[in-house]
Amino acid sequence: MAIASPARRRTILAALRRGTVPDSGLDLFAVGLDRLVPTVDAELTACSGGAAAFTAIRGDYGSGKTFVSRWLGERAKTRGMAFAEVQISETETPLHRLETVYRRLCERLTTASDLPSAFRPVLDAWLYALEEDVLADGTVDAADSAALGTAVDALLEQRLSALGRIAPGYSAGLRGYRQALADGEIEVADGVAAWLAGQPHVAAAAKRAAGVRGDIDHFLALGFLQGLLTVLRDSGHPGLVLVLDEVETLQRVRSDARAKALNALRQLLDEVDGGRFPGLYLVITGTPAFFDGRQGVALLPPLAQRLHTDFSTDPRFDNPRAPQVRLLGFDLDRLVEVGGRVRDLFAEGATDPQHVDRMVDDDYLRVLAKAVAGGLGGKVGVAPRVFLRKLVGDVLDRVDQFPDFDPRRDYTLTLTSGELTDAERQATSPDDVELDL
Repeated sequence: MAIASPARRRTILAALRRGTVPDSGLDLFAVGLDRLVPTVDAELTACSGGAAAFTAIRGDYGSGKTFVSRWLGERAKTRGMAFAEVQISETETPLHRLETVYRRLCERLTTASDLPSAFRPVLDAWLYALEEDVLADGTVDAADSAALGTAVDALLEQRLSALGRIAPGYSAGLRGYRQALADGEIEVADGVAAWLAGQPHVAAAAKRAAGVRGDIDHFLALGFLQGLLTVLRDSGHPGLVLVLDEVETLQRVRSDARAKALNALRQLLDEVDGGRFPGLYLVITGTPAFFDGRQGVALLPPLAQRLHTDFSTDPRFDNPRAPQVRLLGFDLDRLVEVGGRVRDLFAEGATDPQHVDRMVDDDYLRVLAKAVAGGLGGKVGVAPRVFLRKLVGDVLDRVDQFPDFDPRRDYTLTLTSGELTDAERQATSPDDVELDL
């Protein structure tokens, strides 16, 4: 396993203590994803070259859909691409309102060098790239700010000519943003940047200065996504991985909103197939019930046909190039393997790495994995989150801090209802979990 920097190691272990998926460093303990690597890398390469792709990640609760999505995003960022993970929800991010999805995308946008939101840094990098291209031409003196500004404006108009035909509002907003910065109108620039990112309630003065009006709606959102992809490409990011997470929540919304959301998803897939979004790698995640059940994709036959994948064969022969990719979940051996990787990562920064290895060897990892799975009704597939949280926060931290702590002697696993997710709680029986009554 590669050696992680102290900062990266702290970030990963802190997330595991909280029982959450780390935002980075997933390659250090990713297990069971080797079969996906060739296809994922080929699709990322194609998107970086101007193609577009789509995949659906299918798995039960706790199977690692969020982990795989973020792992995919990390692979994209190593290629210079941008990444955004948007959680679909009935109230905050309804899928049938694409303007809200676009806004969340901009809020969650990340690159290899910028944390969320990277939208403003991307805009500034785009303007910087325009200036660099003008200076590289050699016809303008860098010290002549007036001539440089005129040349940049001319190049901007040239770059925006094609975008202006498909997303005139976005094109006008970019012009307004550039002009506001050139004039030193920082508040106007802030307002126009917010408008370009899909934020509502932008000051009318800022919109008026940029020559734009109103807020983006469901129909304009797709044009703004095209504009964002153009800006990303021209600022050095050849594509975008967009993950729409937890689309199974559509099953719980009103029937009219569900129908609109499924149709919006169908529209997105058709636009990806039609080449409208060069550089976009669209990923959705959902449970088998969403893809197969009567309250999910099946309600819209055209969408069901596009997503249909045959899973009747042995999982060993699943096709990673199919519209849906099935996550197989964890078995005990895989749980022990990921525990070993986390232990080794922890030991790199421990006071006495050899002591950690002795006290938390593979045999103990298997004992702990069996205990956690047993506490969750024997369902290993939903155990990884709790297992890693207990391993780091209850066992490894104590082994590192207390030399006389022996987990075999001094630690007994307990699971309380409050620390479990709904899916984990459903996996238990009343006798499995110690409840605080």
